[in-house]
Amino acid sequence: MTDAVSPTVGLGVVHLFCKVTPLADPEAITAAVQKAQAEGDQVVTVAVLGHKADLAFMALGPDLWRLRRLQAAVQLAGLEVVDSYVSLTELSEYAQGVPDHMKQARLHPQLPPEGKPAWCFYPMSKQRGDAHNWFTLPYDDRKEMMYEHGASGRNFAGRVLQVVTGSTGLDDYEWGVTLFATAPDDLKEVVYTMRFDKASALYAEFGPFYTGMVAPVDEVLAQLGVD
Repeated sequence: MTDAVSPTVGLGVVHLFCKVTPLADPEAITAAVQKAQAEGDQVVTVAVLGHKADLAFMALGPDLWRLRRLQAAVQLAGLEVVDSYVSLTELSEYAQGVPDHMKQARLHPQLPPEGKPAWCFYPMSKQRGDAHNWFTLPYDDRKEMMYEHGASGRNFAGRVLQVVTGSTGLDDYEWGVTLFATAPDDLKEVVYTMRFDKASALYAEFGPFYTGMVAPVDEVLAQLGVD
């Protein structure tokens, strides 16, 4: 067996956005997810709304080879991967002093959270423009803005769980943001509210959004008519 390729801190994360093909085999898709879970990986299954994809898998685990085997298995089961995102769980440089239980929640989140079936994902980066360049700001200025940003997010505690994963050097943007919420309007409200924070209003660049509903893999496939 190929040696594991693992981050020294945290977990590997891959988001796979798939479309159903005529060859889709529900038993094989379910078996692929269950095998990954039996090996210790977390796999969140999402029915995606809109034309971009039919369903998504958010998989987290310590070995990038295992995540790759899940990707291969769902492709062999008749799903076409039409988009993807690769990242790692991380502890922000602005959150080094948080209690240990909060650090562990960010590095090893337990997903999906109960009672939050509304879901969205988007990648983002910080601007490097002539007028606004995040990376030329002093650390203390960046930290103050991120504290303001975090305070806005904490207003949604209990309604929204945010999972921010780092992708600098791994994918096209610098972070992946996955939101789990009680209701879809919670997703809309939290993103709208936090865009007024200075860190976002002046310095954030957003990629495409994917939205859907979290459910066990067999329920998602049944809703998609893959049976």
